[in-house]
Amino acid sequence: MLPFPHLGELGTSAVHLVTLAGLAIAASSLVNPRSTLHRSLLFAVAFALAIRYAWWRATETIAPPGLTIEMLASWSLFGIEMLSLVGSLSAFVIMSRVTLRSAEADAHAGWWGTDEPRVAILIATYNEDRDVLERTIVGAKSLRHHNKEVIVCDDSRRDWLRDFCAGLGVRYMRRPDNKGQKAGNINHTLDRLAEDPVPPDYIAVLDADFVPHRGFISRTLALFHDPRVGLVQTPQHFFNADPIQHNFGLSQSYPDEQRFFFDHMQPSRDGWGIAFCCGTSSVCRWEALRDVGGFSTESVTEDFMLTLVLQNRGWKTVYLSEPLTEGLAPEGLKEYVTQRARWCLGLMQIARSSLGPFARNDLRLRDRWSVIDSVLYWTTTFPFRIAAIIYPLLYWYFNITVVDARLPDVISYFGCYFVWILFTLNLLSRGMVVPILNDVSQLLGAIPISRAAFTGLFKPQGHPFSVTAKGGDRSRITVQWHLMMPFLIAFAATLGGLVLGIAFDTFAFNDAGDGKWVILFWTLYNLVVLATTAMACIELPRREKHVADKPVRAIFNTDGISWFLWIDSLTMDTVRLRGVALGAQERGQLTIDGIPGEIAAYVIAPTGDGARLQLLPDDAQREALFIRFYAEGEEPGVIGVRGSALVRDLLLRLARAARG
Repeated sequence: MLPFPHLGELGTSAVHLVTLAGLAIAASSLVNPRSTLHRSLLFAVAFALAIRYAWWRATETIAPPGLTIEMLASWSLFGIEMLSLVGSLSAFVIMSRVTLRSAEADAHAGWWGTDEPRVAILIATYNEDRDVLERTIVGAKSLRHHNKEVIVCDDSRRDWLRDFCAGLGVRYMRRPDNKGQKAGNINHTLDRLAEDPVPPDYIAVLDADFVPHRGFISRTLALFHDPRVGLVQTPQHFFNADPIQHNFGLSQSYPDEQRFFFDHMQPSRDGWGIAFCCGTSSVCRWEALRDVGGFSTESVTEDFMLTLVLQNRGWKTVYLSEPLTEGLAPEGLKEYVTQRARWCLGLMQIARSSLGPFARNDLRLRDRWSVIDSVLYWTTTFPFRIAAIIYPLLYWYFNITVVDARLPDVISYFGCYFVWILFTLNLLSRGMVVPILNDVSQLLGAIPISRAAFTGLFKPQGHPFSVTAKGGDRSRITVQWHLMMPFLIAFAATLGGLVLGIAFDTFAFNDAGDGKWVILFWTLYNLVVLATTAMACIELPRREKHVADKPVRAIFNTDGISWFLWIDSLTMDTVRLRGVALGAQERGQLTIDGIPGEIAAYVIAPTGDGARLQLLPDDAQREALFIRFYAEGEEPGVIGVRGSALVRDLLLRLARAARG
C-alpha cells in the first residue's frame, strides 16, 4: 500500500478544521438561538463555506469536458449535489429567523370577552378502529372551551360508529361518496354546518388519531385577535415511538423524526410569514374558509394547499409552537414511507397547480419561494442520498473517478463546511441532526419518495389517496424484506467492491492517485449507513406503555385491608404497583387520584417489589384514564437528543441483534 499522501498539507487542513471546530464550541456559549442577528451570522458563515465548497468542487474535482463515461458520471453527481446544496442554502435562509408566539397568546388570552366563540371540532376518519377514535372523541369533549361541538366526519359510512357517537353525545356525519378524499369529507361537513341556524365562528381539524390537550382551543383562539389571521397551526406530537425510534430502542434518547420540522423549521417559516397548515391540530376562521370555498382538492396534501389558497385571498397562517395535541405516529415502516411519499406527491401537485410558484395568481414572492423550497427538498435530498450510495461503486467496479480530490482538500473544503453546518443545526435544534441516524431516516424512503417526486412533477393528477394505517397488531417481530432488499443488495455490492479493490491489483484501489482515500472513507461510511438502514427494517414488537410522569400514590383495597402503594406504570388496562406482596389472581379495588370511584382490578402476576394488576374500569373511569394519558401534561416523548443515553441505547440494540 502506498504511504499516506501529502502529510504536510494534511496537517495544515486538520489545523483549519480543528480551529473552526474550536470557534464553533466557543460560539455556542454566546449564541442566543432566538436572536435573528445571531442566527443570521451563523448561517452567513455556513453560506460562505457552502459557496467555497461548491467553487472547489466545480473547479478542481470534476472530470474535464469530453465524450467520456467519466465525464458523464462526474458531472452528473456534481449536478445532483449542487441542486441539493441549493436546497440547503434555501433552508439556511429560512432558519435565519424564528418567531415564537406563546407570549402573544398569553397577552391576548380571552380577547373575545364574556361570549366564547363557537368552535366546531371536526374529527376526520376513514377506517380507524374504535379504540383510536374513542380517545380522540373523549379528548375533544374534555376541552376547557365550553362553546364547542364535536363532529365525527365518517368517510366509511359505518353504522357502528354512528351509534357509538350517539352514545358519546357527539354529532355524526357521513356523505354518499368519497369524492375529494379527506378534503371532500371536510368540505361536505362545512356545507352542512353552513345550513345550521348558527354556524361556528372557528373550525378545528383533528385527525382520527390525534387527541387535543385541554387548552388546545383557548390557546389557538388567542392568536385570532388579529383579524387578518385565517389559520393557526400547532405542532404534532406523538405518544408512541416512530419506526426509527422503536426499532433502535431510542424512544427515550432520540426525538421522533418530525421534531425538527415542527419545533424548528415551522417557527422559522413563521418568522418569514410562510408557516403552513399541516392538517390536523389546526384551527381556521369560519369566515376565511367560506371565503376560499373550503379545502382545495387539487392536491392530496390539502393542508399545505389551504395555506396558499388563504394567502392568495389575503389571509395569514401563523404557528403556535406549543404541545397542544398528541397523536399516533406511523407504527410500521411501510406506513411511515407511504405517508412521506404521499406528502411528496401532494407537494408536486401543488407546484403544478393554479397556485404553483410560476402560475398566475396573487401569491406573494415569499409564498412562491416557500413552495420552491419544498420542491427542492423533496426532489434533491432523497435522490442525492441514493446517488451517494451508487456513485462510489463506479470507482470500485469500473475505475471511474467521480470526485477527483486530494484528501487535504476534502478536509479543508468539505470538512470545514460539514462541521460548521453540523454545529449550527445542532445548536439551534437541541442536537437533533445526528450523522448516520439522519442518513438512515432519509434513505429508508428515498426510493419511493424520489419516484413520487418526479411522478408528481410530470404527471400530477390521477393518483389514489393512500391512507396511513394506524393501530393493528404489532405483537411480533416483522422483517420488512421488500424495503430491506435494496439496502442489502447495495451493502453487498459496496462490500464486494471494497474487497475486490483491496485484494486484487487489477481493481481500482491500487491506482497511483490519492482520490482512493476519499472513496475509501466514503465507502466505509456507506457500509455503516446501509447496515444500519437494513437493521431499521426489522420491526420489533410493540405494546402500549405509559410511565407516570412522577411518582403517583394509589390505594389498593383487598379483603378489608387498604394498601398505600406507589404506581410504577399505568396503561388503559394494567397497572404496576410497588410496595406490597400480592398473590396471583387476588382481587380488589384500586383508587387513583383523578379517576372517579374505585377501579375493579385483580393481580396478573407478582413482581420483585410489588405486582402487576389487570384493570376493569367502567365507562366513566375509562374516559378519565383517556384524559389523564392524552389530554393533560406536556409533550410526550423527548424533544432533544440525549447524547450519552443515545449511545447507550444504540449499543444495547446492537448487543441484542448480535445475540439474535
